[in-house]
Amino acid sequence: MDAGGQTWWARPGLEIRDGRLLVAGRDAEAVARKHDTPVYVYDLVRVEEQARALAGAFARAGVPFRLRLALKAQRDPRVLAFVRDLRFVGIDACSPGEVLHALDNGWPPEEISFTGTNVSDRDLDVLLAHPIHLNVDLLSQLQRLGRRAPGTRVGLRVNPRQGAASGHGRRHLYSGGDRPSKFGIFEEQLDRAMAIAGTHHLTIDTVHFHVGDGFLTDALADFERSVERVAAMTRRLIDAGCPVAEVNAGGGLGVPQGPGEAPLDVDGYADVLARPFRGFGVTVACEPGDFLVKESGILLAEVVTVEDREGVRFVGVETGFNVMPERFIYRSLLPVVLCRAAAAPPAGTATIAGNINEGDDVFAEDLPFPEVREGDVVAMLNVGSYNQSMHMDHCLRPPAQVVVFSDRARTRAQEGPH
Repeated sequence: MDAGGQTWWARPGLEIRDGRLLVAGRDAEAVARKHDTPVYVYDLVRVEEQARALAGAFARAGVPFRLRLALKAQRDPRVLAFVRDLRFVGIDACSPGEVLHALDNGWPPEEISFTGTNVSDRDLDVLLAHPIHLNVDLLSQLQRLGRRAPGTRVGLRVNPRQGAASGHGRRHLYSGGDRPSKFGIFEEQLDRAMAIAGTHHLTIDTVHFHVGDGFLTDALADFERSVERVAAMTRRLIDAGCPVAEVNAGGGLGVPQGPGEAPLDVDGYADVLARPFRGFGVTVACEPGDFLVKESGILLAEVVTVEDREGVRFVGVETGFNVMPERFIYRSLLPVVLCRAAAAPPAGTATIAGNINEGDDVFAEDLPFPEVREGDVVAMLNVGSYNQSMHMDHCLRPPAQVVVFSDRARTRAQEGPH
């Protein structure tokens, strides 16, 4: 593999200098030695770059735009404080606990949008205690909300039966494939939804849809078909007298996960989403998780074992799927880099194994990897979304520490690796 293939992930904030990996302008191994491992390191400048890229694209597209962070992807208070200070990013919450967490971290209720599924009366007890906006995704849920809170404003999550995903994504999860998914009101159910809303004096003011999973530019054609179907459903609601003020495309925007993948064309995305709604007088919204925060984070872990086992080189690290579950839940790709030799050529392949007492606790197999020794530090890249938020206490292994940087040092950190 050539150097470009090895280092496809490099970008401002995640660089190689003198062969060593830098994050936010700091030597990654030095950060690990200073703070102990495993440790998540977040380059918050990358979050701002991604947020401003989206906002700029929709400004160029010429439509009112609202951006929210999917809280389930990243909820660390230090990250949230930085995002809150940007003053143009709201919150997408999917549980009562996330709503309370957003409120506790400084977001006013009007900046929080809730879109959940199979919401219970106990959930509604919490949600309706705060003047946040609710989107519901099933007729039965609309009935439940109407009985509990007649006369309120509500959004409908609709299902256009068309998904969008790049090669590593799963387009069927949200819009269905051979079998229906659990999400969203179908087009043929719109009349029934409006009848339920009328019975309970609910005002339908938002159309929400979520059809993506890690999609990049190559999936925009599929996404466009989804948007066109949603536009037709929105027009039906408006023509029936529903004062729809926002069309919310949810999340699903991806970032490159392997060599040869190009970043999402944000202007292309904004144009696809804006074009059908320019004449509707609505605000267009999206609620990404991965796109905003995935590239901001790396996990640093010490190598504790290097051993040949029947011809397979096992590299054991002092972390496991309890600390970083995304790969095991979503099957996400995971770049692993040796911090002291980030661009070194492979010296064969390796299996990167974790410290949880389960056979499936393996981060990579047959991974081209350089010479490595016990005591080295490796970096797991692009883990700023979902991983820390999904930590579990399996085997009573503790969570990783967290270090955040809101700037990028111009020179390597003064302390060298031990």
